[in-house]
Amino acid sequence: MAMDDDNERETFESDPKVVRHSEDGSERTVTSKKSLRDQLQADMEAFLAKGGQVKEVEPHVTADPPKKPESNYGSRPI
Repeated sequence: MAMDDDNERETFESDPKVVRHSEDGSERTVTSKKSLRDQLQADMEAFLAKGGQVKEVEPHVTADPPKKPESNYGSRPI
């Protein structure tokens, strides 16, 4: 399932169900994690009920293409 990143961000930012946690993890509790897992499970079931498919990706596959090696040789001024 390919989504436009901007569209995905708008959906998440405007969705009141999305729970945002602080960076230090102080708002993460067992109860909040369970509710997130339950919500994820419900969302997955709804997605699959509408005919959606889940594809398993091999562990070594990444979305980032390989980067061209950079050389810093000779970059210092004399």
